[in-house]
Amino acid sequence: MSEVEVRLVNSRRDRKAFIQLPHAVFAHDAAWIAPLNFERSQHISPRHNPFFQHGRAQLFLAFKDGQPVGRISAQVDDLRLARYRDATGMFGFLDAFDDSAVFSSLFNAAENWLRTEGMIRAVGPFSFSINEETGLLVDGFEHPPAVMMGHAAPYYQAHVAAAGYTPIKNVLAYDFDNSKALPRGLASMLAKVHATGDLEVRPLSKNNLDRDLAILIDIFNDAWSENWGFTPFSEAEIKKLGQDLKMLVEEQFIAFAFYQGEPCAMAVTLPDINRAARDLNGRLLPFGWAKLLSRLKFSPPEAVRLPLMGVRKKFHGTPVGSALAMSVIDAIRTYHVNRGTRRAELSWILEDNLPMRRMIEAIGGNAYKTYRIFERTIA
Repeated sequence: MSEVEVRLVNSRRDRKAFIQLPHAVFAHDAAWIAPLNFERSQHISPRHNPFFQHGRAQLFLAFKDGQPVGRISAQVDDLRLARYRDATGMFGFLDAFDDSAVFSSLFNAAENWLRTEGMIRAVGPFSFSINEETGLLVDGFEHPPAVMMGHAAPYYQAHVAAAGYTPIKNVLAYDFDNSKALPRGLASMLAKVHATGDLEVRPLSKNNLDRDLAILIDIFNDAWSENWGFTPFSEAEIKKLGQDLKMLVEEQFIAFAFYQGEPCAMAVTLPDINRAARDLNGRLLPFGWAKLLSRLKFSPPEAVRLPLMGVRKKFHGTPVGSALAMSVIDAIRTYHVNRGTRRAELSWILEDNLPMRRMIEAIGGNAYKTYRIFERTIA
């Protein structure tokens, strides 16, 4: 049996191999969609990803017989450490062929690096943080990954467990049919709140992007502050989010709800670029750019993903809070269905966030994927 060699990813050639590895692992997986190589290259680049302004990471590649057979990252997020003070590092970008020695060697390398950073616990996968790609897919393998969501093979979970990792949290992805109207009772409740004149819903204004971005982040930080694993966005990440939203979305992809004049809820949708780019195999050159831009500009997306939604904490568990959440979802749903986009993914939702799950299921959402987060003491 060939030995496994794990190497640090340091050179441009290494980074290219790191990005390309999933193409080999998922070569025969009909559900997998190759992410754009350009986007992946920027994501792992300290120069382009603002994560590296408050965190550090090391990428690893595993080789057998001179061929890359697995990859993993190990990272430390100083924003997370400042909040939780628990000496916890993270792993991510986990992909490998079905080989226990490869998985074991990758985890050993990642854990050794985390120990040198003073960490005593490892959690993941996060690529790189909880505000980016989160969790290991453990069911729903037959469905393609939505934009900024991961994919995995069924054998991954067993190898993670064999490396000594135990589950700590599940997050869910919901499939949603935009063409389905709100149930009568919910529509009536929302209409009554609108009739009071206290509720106003409007889309993003790109002419006032800085103002609306500040509102969005303020609501997010308040709404999510007590959620498991919450880590606030840094200023640089907020700036990058604004740049991405300005380039990727129409104003109506984002909705704000105001109650008695106060901004109290928001929801953000993104075009599912994965589906638009499925036949590009990750390549934008020589003609991929033109195809992708044409599809995004001249036709509605086949599907969208709703990655961010929040209602101010003081309204949680109240009828007004339910109306605020419904109002932003319904505004976005109506816009997308009128344009011809029927499918949406709402992700991710904490499995134990029962109020949010009940609301999503009440409007027709179907939990169709589960992503799992694991932990291990490495001291």
